[in-house]
Amino acid sequence: MDLELDGKVALVTGSSKGIGEGIAYGLAREGAVVIVHGRNKVKTEAAAHNVIAEGGHTSALVT
Repeated sequence: MDLELDGKVALVTGSSKGIGEGIAYGLAREGAVVIVHGRNKVKTEAAAHNVIAEGGHTSALVT
């Protein structure tokens, strides 16, 4: 599926685990730059690293 997300930025709140993490992966696969967000620094950075390992572009945001 081509959602035409190349060059778009997506902020996915609560994406350090579960459904949010899955959505972050899906958006990254479609070409979006994904900002992975979570409250736990370790889990958020791990999720961001996993998106990068799958070929996506991401940044982590911990609040």
